[in-house]
Amino acid sequence: MAILITGGTGYIGSHACLELIRAGRQVVALDNLSNSRRAALTRVEGMVGRSIPFHQVDIRDRAGLEGVFRAHEIDSVMHFAGLKAVGESVGQPLRYYDNNINGTLVLLEVMRAAGVRSMVFSSSATVYGDPKRVPVTEDFPLAATNPYGRSKLFIEDMLRDLVRAEPGWDIALLRYFNPTGADESGLIGEDPNGIPNNLVPYVAQVAVGKHDKVAVYGGDYPTRDGTGIRDYIHVTDLVIGHLRALEKLASHPGLVTYNLGTGRGYSVLEMLAAFARAVGRPIPHEIVARRPGDAAECWSDATKAKTELGWVAVRDLDVMCADVWRWQSRNPAGFA
Repeated sequence: MAILITGGTGYIGSHACLELIRAGRQVVALDNLSNSRRAALTRVEGMVGRSIPFHQVDIRDRAGLEGVFRAHEIDSVMHFAGLKAVGESVGQPLRYYDNNINGTLVLLEVMRAAGVRSMVFSSSATVYGDPKRVPVTEDFPLAATNPYGRSKLFIEDMLRDLVRAEPGWDIALLRYFNPTGADESGLIGEDPNGIPNNLVPYVAQVAVGKHDKVAVYGGDYPTRDGTGIRDYIHVTDLVIGHLRALEKLASHPGLVTYNLGTGRGYSVLEMLAAFARAVGRPIPHEIVARRPGDAAECWSDATKAKTELGWVAVRDLDVMCADVWRWQSRNPAGFA
């Protein structure tokens, strides 16, 4: 039996394929390649010494998905596929709702028809909106502030309704904070199309000479150095959390929800300093006006994952930055 990885050639999906195989699991990867490259999976295949079944299929393509489930014995799905840029979602909300929500609906219907009722869902800390206090626990009010976050929250609601209506489904909602890092080999990492939307890949591209400097949005927040504070988590720790969640689903818990973060917040300036240590030189940056909708600070309480899954993030900020720089410096053009 195999685990189907939707978004399997993407940043987190490719690392999940790697760690699942390292853990002795069989995987099948699916991706429409709209924001990723097949080369990521080729690199993983080289690292593990075996081929990985791959299907270039969009999750909204019902017939394509049905073909994947007919071709393989699948017993669970790790669902990473989705559009993920907050700013882009504000300008293209219908595209995000169609891809993320409609795509997940089609996937669930195909899973049900195939008798597969186990899913680990890639959710996001954006479902908490602008939290009134930190650290954030799983029982905080849910109030997304942008179409991307709302698409994740709506999918969570859809999954909660499904488990209530149809006992027998086992689903883990994993709310990520800020994934970063790369496999320590430097062979795979984050390779966004166009200009990165997230801080760390942009910093890495500045360090490798693709951009002149980093724009730091806001230097007057009520934080220790005036810049926004976020909880950064190494992608390898993150996908190991998925493995632990998959093990949890084997006990048939119904629906479970976990934060995946380090439980510590770092400011933008602290992140830049850590990256400078990895690179060996300062990172050019400029503090500019705040962006609308950005919270001053958001970081996790991941105690529940530690207690119930036996999982904890172990890689610190310096390791994250060193691994990102190893990937970026060795692959300045990404997978191209």
